[in-house]
Amino acid sequence: MTTGTMDTPGQDTQNDTLLIAGKRYRSRLLIGTGKYRDFAETRAAVDASGAEIVTVAIRRTNIGQNANEPSLLDALPPSLYTYLPNTAGCYSADDAVRTLRLARELLDGHDLVKLEVLGDAHTLYPNMPETLAAAATLVKDGFRVMVYCSDDPIQAKMLEDMGCVAIMPLASLIGSGMGILNPWNLQLIRDKVSLPVIVDAGVGTASDAAIAMELGCDGVLMNTAVAAARDPVLMARAMKKAVQAGREAWLAGRMPRKLYSAAPSSPAAGMIDPVRKVGAQDR
Repeated sequence: MTTGTMDTPGQDTQNDTLLIAGKRYRSRLLIGTGKYRDFAETRAAVDASGAEIVTVAIRRTNIGQNANEPSLLDALPPSLYTYLPNTAGCYSADDAVRTLRLARELLDGHDLVKLEVLGDAHTLYPNMPETLAAAATLVKDGFRVMVYCSDDPIQAKMLEDMGCVAIMPLASLIGSGMGILNPWNLQLIRDKVSLPVIVDAGVGTASDAAIAMELGCDGVLMNTAVAAARDPVLMARAMKKAVQAGREAWLAGRMPRKLYSAAPSSPAAGMIDPVRKVGAQDR
């Protein structure tokens, strides 16, 4: 059975699963729960995506901290989905650690979390020194940390060595929809670490998700690409298919690229030579 971390092209997809922190998931699409019109639309989009892991911004979404407001827990019961509390809106290691400790209390000891420490409010690019500091504290505190980071293979390896359970490099800026701007760095990270590599941020449409998977990444996390679509539920369904198609293309192993080396798609043996002159023997 494949693990999501050591896959090679040519494998059977029948039992292909994503392994994160000791648990297997059938879906390699992770989906955010913010920016939808209401919790009903959130649930419909999540269901259409087939995602089993849903992210929730603790600072922006009610999961019990506001007793008199609708709770995401009612729309997406934790018995059906794996919650991934994240630290969206945090700009320091201390804020991120404090936020995830609150999430653990609200979710009855839940310890699988997504760490993100932002550098500025304009780009939402990760602040890697603060991210590394927060990761070290959280791992020591018993959290299983999936971490949003820059597409830097050296820092990705540092996060793995710290004890994080998944590396989540950005494809482009959060919410930009610009797609994968640096596929080479994603491949370097994929080759450098043995943890699951999940593309996070920047996916805009289904082809972006498929490309991420064709590069050998283990999964894709998205929110805005679905929530900001004209039809979020339909886009969620498209993303599900794109992730599946990209994964299968990776496992199948694409044909080699051949610059200036055309090859016929059907056998040429036995074909009539169109330039051969017709002789008497052919009449």
